[in-house]
Amino acid sequence: MIKAMRGLGIAAAIATWLAATPASAQTPIKFTLDWVFQGPTSPFLVALEKGYYKAEGLDVTMDPGQGSAGAVQRVATGAYQIGFADVNAALEYDAKNPGKEVLCVFMAYDFAPFGVYALKKSGIRTPKDLQGKKLGAPVFDASYRLFPAFAKMNGITKWDYVNLTPQLREQSLVQGSVDFISGHYFSSMLDLKARGVKFDDIVAMRYVDYGMDVYGNGIVVSPEMAKNEKAVKGFVAATIKGWRDVIKDNKLGVAAAKKRDPLIDDALELERLQLSLQTNILTPYVKANGMGGVDPERFARSVKLVSEAFGLPHAPAPDKVFTDKYLPPKAERMVTQ
Repeated sequence: MIKAMRGLGIAAAIATWLAATPASAQTPIKFTLDWVFQGPTSPFLVALEKGYYKAEGLDVTMDPGQGSAGAVQRVATGAYQIGFADVNAALEYDAKNPGKEVLCVFMAYDFAPFGVYALKKSGIRTPKDLQGKKLGAPVFDASYRLFPAFAKMNGITKWDYVNLTPQLREQSLVQGSVDFISGHYFSSMLDLKARGVKFDDIVAMRYVDYGMDVYGNGIVVSPEMAKNEKAVKGFVAATIKGWRDVIKDNKLGVAAAKKRDPLIDDALELERLQLSLQTNILTPYVKANGMGGVDPERFARSVKLVSEAFGLPHAPAPDKVFTDKYLPPKAERMVTQ
């Protein structure tokens, strides 16, 4: 009897140890966003809340960022293993740091949200009307960084630049101290709306509508993290589940962002999320092929165009910037019905 009980005790101890092992064996991941917690980045928060990362053996912590260039630097230095950043910022880093490339493993913004914005009362209607005008933007803004390429493609040869903080960008346009601003479509449009400007009074020039067919934000990983195929694949798979949930229920995403930043405007973030889904994420390509991948020929053209815009000595090989090796099968990447 005592031997049997002793045997049961050992078995129970082993069972307890086995149950605890997955949690203790989880891979720690520090993840950085490109910006603050908002509607468009809420799928990551939903995936974290619902335990999708944990189910993949990952112990993920998430922090807000201060721009894509900063997020790429965080990942490149190893301070963070994974980040959400503009693939073009990663491209620039890779071109300048051969052998230490930060790799994009999942494309979220099939259409980049880059653009410039003016008020109709200024008389600006087309890109050529920007000739000689005053552009206001943060120096690290992705749309600003790519403006020279947009200008070249649309016959703009001269403009003035005013360096603005993100907090002053839209307000400066409303006050008239600059003629136009650059920024993400779903940010600048809604930030102007929040300052009392009607959508009909805004002239929005999205780069994608004027010949600049480039990609936007994606998941990037450090060179060291790229070696851990299981962890990267798990992170991507869990993130896709978060996107699927948010696409199905937009308010779920806003609620997750609200938990991280109680001061956000629910209605504004819901609209921001919906704008990003409509204009950047759920494109015809994504609806047909699933989320996360790229069209190889289009991506190669994008790499060349962006490299020229940044004045890089050479364009990095596309496969040094993006890879699909960590993506799950197409059927598992379909996020719309």
